[in-house]
Amino acid sequence: MKVPTGPSGPYRLLARALTAGVLVSASACSLHGVLRPADAPSVERPATSATPSLTDAQASAALITQGELGGHWSATQGGATWRDGLLKTRTDAPDCQRLLDGLYAEDLLGEPTGARAVVGLDESGNAAQLRYQVAAYAAPSEVDAKLAWLRTLPSKCAQFTSTDVRGGRLNVTVVPSVLPGVGDAREGLRLTMSDASAANAGDGSGAAPMLTLDFAAVRVGDRAVSLTNGGLGGAAQDSTQQAVQIGTQRLQDVLAGRPPTTAPVEPTTRPVNPTTAPVKPTTRPVNPTTAPVNPLTGRPTEPLTESPADTDNTTADTADTADTADTADTADTADTADTAQEG
Repeated sequence: MKVPTGPSGPYRLLARALTAGVLVSASACSLHGVLRPADAPSVERPATSATPSLTDAQASAALITQGELGGHWSATQGGATWRDGLLKTRTDAPDCQRLLDGLYAEDLLGEPTGARAVVGLDESGNAAQLRYQVAAYAAPSEVDAKLAWLRTLPSKCAQFTSTDVRGGRLNVTVVPSVLPGVGDAREGLRLTMSDASAANAGDGSGAAPMLTLDFAAVRVGDRAVSLTNGGLGGAAQDSTQQAVQIGTQRLQDVLAGRPPTTAPVEPTTRPVNPTTAPVKPTTRPVNPTTAPVNPLTGRPTEPLTESPADTDNTTADTADTADTADTADTADTADTADTAQEG
C-alpha cells in the first residue's frame, strides 16, 4: 500500500492557492519598496518666496534730493553735536523717555524688516539737519501701531523735564504737527527743548528754545517714509511739509513703476532777472583833449575839465563875448556912416 507523503485532492489545490497568494503579496511589497522617485506622480508645490514689497533700488530711487527743497540745502557734513548733548537725556516718564530714545536712535517706527535707504541734508540758513528714510516693515499694522502711539504723545508728554549728562535740567514740550494729507496714514510731532534754569529765573522772560526738532512719518502700504528736521537754530515747518509731500509722491511713483512727477527745484543762487531798466551812466562823456578857440582872444573858451556849474558860466561868458563883438560891429558901422556924411 502506497502511503501519501503530502496533501492530495482538494487539500493539495488549497495549498497551491495559498502559496500563490503569498507570492503575489510578497512581490507587490517588493515592488513598492524599490519604487523610484522618478516613477512617483509629480506634485506642484506652492511657491514659498514672496516678492519683496520694496527693493534696495526702489528705496534709493524714492529718496528726496537736495535740489527739491531749495538752494539752501546740501549734502550733510555729519551728525550734529547737539544730538548727544540734548537727546541723550533722562526723564522719569516712560513714554517721554521712549520718545527721546527713539529720536536719538532714529527708530521711532521700529526696526525695518526689508530694504531701506537714508539721506542726510544740511541747511545753511539756520544750520538745521534733515534725515530722511524710506523703509519696508513687516506689516501695515505694525506701522499703524507706532503712529497711534505717537499720536498720544502731545497729551502724555506735553511738558516734562529731562536731565542731561552734566545734571542740567531741560524743559521739553511736545505738540502735534500738521502734515499734508498724503499716503495711507501719517503723524507729525514738534519737540522743543529749553534751559529750565533760565525759565525759572523769575524775571518773566522765560527761556528761548535750545532745540527745535520736527518728526514726521507717512505709511504707504507696508512701507513708510520718516524724517527728522531741525537744530539749534530752529526748524522750518515748510521744509518738513515739502519733504513729506514730495517724498510720499516719489515713493508712490517708484512703486507703480512711473517716473517721478516732482521735478527738482531750480537753485536759488542763479542770476536774478533785472526788475528795472539799466541805469544811465552818471558821468558825462570825457571832454575832447583840445577845447574850441575863441576867435577874438585866440585862447580856449573853456578849461579841459570843469564842473557843470563852470560849464554854465563859460556859456554865459561866451554869450557876453558874442554880445560885445556885436556891439563893436555896430559901432564900426555907425562910424562908417558918419564918415560918409561928412564927405
